[in-house]
Order: sequence, then structure tokens, then C-alpha cells
Amino acid sequence: MALDWENLRLFLAVAETGSLSAAARKLRLGQPTLSRRMAELEESAGNPLFIRQTQGCVLTSTGEALLPAARRMAEWASEAESSLIPQPHRPSGKVRIAAPPGVAFEVLAPLAADIRTRYPELQLEILSGVATLNLARGEADISLRTRRPGDADLLCLAEVHCPVRVFVASQYAARLPAQPALADLDWITWAAPYEQLYSKQALEQAIPGLVPAFTSDDFNVQLAACRAGVGAMVLARALHRRSLLHELVELDLDLGPEAIGELYLVVHKRQQHLRRVQCVVEALRDEFARLEQTGSHVPSP
Repeated sequence: MALDWENLRLFLAVAETGSLSAAARKLRLGQPTLSRRMAELEESAGNPLFIRQTQGCVLTSTGEALLPAARRMAEWASEAESSLIPQPHRPSGKVRIAAPPGVAFEVLAPLAADIRTRYPELQLEILSGVATLNLARGEADISLRTRRPGDADLLCLAEVHCPVRVFVASQYAARLPAQPALADLDWITWAAPYEQLYSKQALEQAIPGLVPAFTSDDFNVQLAACRAGVGAMVLARALHRRSLLHELVELDLDLGPEAIGELYLVVHKRQQHLRRVQCVVEALRDEFARLEQTGSHVPSP
């Protein structure tokens, strides 16, 4: 099967705009020509790539499978074009970073301001979620993970280790006894379907029969409840420059010797030489180094 790159470029435009007419306008191409090229590509692929609907196009399973590869080809084509531009040139394009919710909120969102100042032509896309995205399939360019990858094609470029502690709002801390026990606290933690995450598991091991006071499937909602004084959260110590944990009080409570958080900066070896990816990796490694030097750390999910 030989797929024409130009047809793949057109396919990507249709997939990203959601319709043949929108893609034709974006590409400044006649819609009949675009339809014909998509038919050629579908013939080469051996299966339909789109379901044509009144309001646009929806990818078929074959189209979904082809999309990550088409995106990577577009990225490499852009990088090849950039390599021909006389130096120095500023990196441009989209960089997708996958991270657990706490890391995305506490670390990546604030750090984006620094990255954009240094590289104003980069577009950052933060993919916040519990599931680990597949870098080999192009689901993200960079991944911040709480476990070291075992795949030989994935490179771990930096890592941070940190203690996991208990945090509350100052108004909540003022209501506590002098030396509270873990069971004395009103706990804020994960709701279904994320009960398997470390913070919930650590609490259930430390407090038999745990009944949380507040649960949510959204990290931002949990943190907002904690800041409002609803109760306590298990968080990795994250006292970096812009951390919201500066607003909270850390309690002197022991969660056990295994209460250690880890964070790994991971890229696929195929992506490591892309200039736009290198720039973001450099910024992330600098932030990791600052955290290690100051004794501050990053949050676990």
C-alpha cells in the first residue's frame, strides 16, 4: 500500500476541520478536487476514512487509526521545512504535553507563561488525565508520568522524587486539636472511577473503614474544596514558584515510608530531535532542576 503524502496532508485538514467544505476553504482548494483526492486515499487505504454527514465528516475506525501517523508526518514535514530556514529562527508549532491532573494544574499551567515568553510562536496543548497516553502512536509529544517507562523507545530525560504529605486550609487547621490523628480529619479524595489512584489507596491503608467527607473525579474541584476549608488532601509537596500549596498548611502527619511521589519527563526517541519539542523539554528540565535544588517537589495524582 503506497499512500500519497499530499493526500495525507489533505486528509489531516479534513479531520481537523471536521468537514470537506471547511478543509477546502482552509487549503484554498476546490471542494470537488478535495473530494476526489479523499476518494483516492480511501481507495489506497482499502477502507472508508470518513462517514459523510449533513453537518460534516466523522472519522471511521480506519481514519482514527491513520490520524496519529498523518499528524506525525505533518510535524516532520514542518520540521524539515524549518531546517531550511537560515538560523537563528524561533521554534513554532503545537507541542502536546500529557500529564496527571495535579501536575497539569500545579506545574504545567503556570510554567506555560515562561515557555510562551521564551518561545512566543509555540502553541501548548496540555492533555490532563489519569490515563497514560501512547507516545508511539503520537497521542502526545511529551509525557509527565508518575512511573518510569519500561519501553525501550521511550526516553526518560528528567525525574523528581518527593514526600507525599497532608495539606489543609489555614481556617481548617485552626479548628483541629493540637495533635490530630489521620482519622480525625475530614478527607477530600477521588471519586469513581479513580479510586485506584495512589492518594486514595494510601488513605484507605492508613485509615481502616475510611469514609471521605468530599470526593470528586476532578482534581481542580478537590483542590478548590481543600482551599475552602472542607477538609484535608494527600498531596505531594509542590512548593515551586507559583504553587497554590503556598496557600495551604502542611500538617505534621506520617503517611508511612512508602509515601513518596515520583515524576518522570518522557519523550519518544523519534520526537527528541524536533526543535519545538526540544525547547519545551529544556524548559521542563530547568524546572525539574530548580525543584531538586530548592528541595521543593511536584504533585502526584
